[in-house]
Amino acid sequence: QVQLVESGGGLVQAGGSLRLSCAASGRTGSTYVMGWFRQAPGKEREFAAAIAGSGGRTKYADSVKGRFTISRDSAKNTVYLQMNSLKPEDTAVYYCTARYGTNLYSLEKTYDYWGQGTQVTVSS
Repeated sequence: QVQLVESGGGLVQAGGSLRLSCAASGRTGSTYVMGWFRQAPGKEREFAAAIAGSGGRTKYADSVKGRFTISRDSAKNTVYLQMNSLKPEDTAVYYCTARYGTNLYSLEKTYDYWGQGTQVTVSS
């Protein structure tokens, strides 16, 4: 089992930045891919970013590429999502997720563990 706890959400103006954190506990390690999904009001949950266990490979949705950066600190069992140049359309609940393996999938059903989510609101 893996437990995930997100933090760092909040209210920010368009053009601003936020950094989300996700602390993992339980059976974690380099064999787990970590990722972030987001769900805007009235929309389905969508992939944002993922990072391999080694931290050497990353994958981003086109909508966040160039603005968001995913990283992980293996010593702290924590994954981060640095979000820059935020837009009102980035407003969503952001979920940390994990899956056993090495493939950086963007499909929600391929992930096994989920956090409770943290709200990010970007005002125009």
